[in-house]
Amino acid sequence: MRILIADDDPQILRALRITLTAKGYDVTTAVDGTQAIAAAVDHRPDILILDLGMPHLDGIEVIHAVRGWSTAPILVVSGRAGAADKVEALDAGADDYITKPFAVEELLARIRALTRRVPQDDASPVVRLGDVTIDLAAHSVVRTTPDGDRQIRLTPTEWQFIEILIRNAGKLVTRQTVLRTIWGTDHAEDTGYLRLYVSQLRKKLEPDPSAPRYLLTEPGMGYRLDGVAT
Repeated sequence: MRILIADDDPQILRALRITLTAKGYDVTTAVDGTQAIAAAVDHRPDILILDLGMPHLDGIEVIHAVRGWSTAPILVVSGRAGAADKVEALDAGADDYITKPFAVEELLARIRALTRRVPQDDASPVVRLGDVTIDLAAHSVVRTTPDGDRQIRLTPTEWQFIEILIRNAGKLVTRQTVLRTIWGTDHAEDTGYLRLYVSQLRKKLEPDPSAPRYLLTEPGMGYRLDGVAT
């Protein structure tokens, strides 16, 4: 079971990493909101433990970004004890909330409860877009041709972009969701990034990039990955 812990307090990070590792969890840590999003994309944790008052991006912004593509349970661990803070976090997409200071036994019990919600099916699917096969777990893209299989190389950012779309296949993914998840809240209006990467992905994945069949634009809203086979 993979757990991501994001908190700007090094003592809490160290204590939780030691405790959870001793309990058999695979632990990744982050010290701010930007690192938390990057770690969530790279490591695909089964559970996220987030502080709210982190630098760069706060916990609420991280929740919004992660919820754009992940259903992994989120446990907020925060010094903010007000009801309004709890409501805001839960409304943003958190699954549970515990207030600092906390007893380790209670935290472990909350984690066990959230663990029961984690789906046991394959979290890293293999999908096909026509003659292109994308394996998320292997980070592999292959186009099948009459002359044999040909590997297609995606950049790290292209991987993040296509993975968000694959995990939301058939659904509208807003431009703001993609921008916040990959580049952070400061770039939430920089749609030029998206046009560039969508163009690059179409050239690599579509049979005819000028008439896309799979990576579709919803004008004024965002993008949708259509026609996906598993």
